[in-house]
Amino acid sequence: MRIQTFLLSCALALVTLSAQAFDRPFPDIAKRGVMTPANYPAVIINEKTRTLSAGARIWNQDNMIEMPSALRGSEMAVNYTESDTGDIDRIWILTADEAKRTLPLLPVKPAPVKPTPLPAPVTK
Repeated sequence: MRIQTFLLSCALALVTLSAQAFDRPFPDIAKRGVMTPANYPAVIINEKTRTLSAGARIWNQDNMIEMPSALRGSEMAVNYTESDTGDIDRIWILTADEAKRTLPLLPVKPAPVKPTPLPAPVTK
């Protein structure tokens, strides 16, 4: 019985260690900035006062959701995304290792190719 308990604890420890060693997936449209909390619903990103959207989410360094009113400190390195209206809708507070990495460049979309019109039919 004790051996089973020991083996189960070792298996659970291995599972939790692998879960903590993952890279957070940031969307391709994420931008990098420096954030300082302000009175809700405002945040200061790159020295500009911005507004959080109604359903904004903020993830801390442990990838847990943080309430805007609970944020403490200043000049936190963050990745963020904007909604269609220009409000901030998602913020990830970065760890020191994540802040050192650069954001991947957005893929360049080729210009749309305009279809060539067919020649007019020849009438005789």
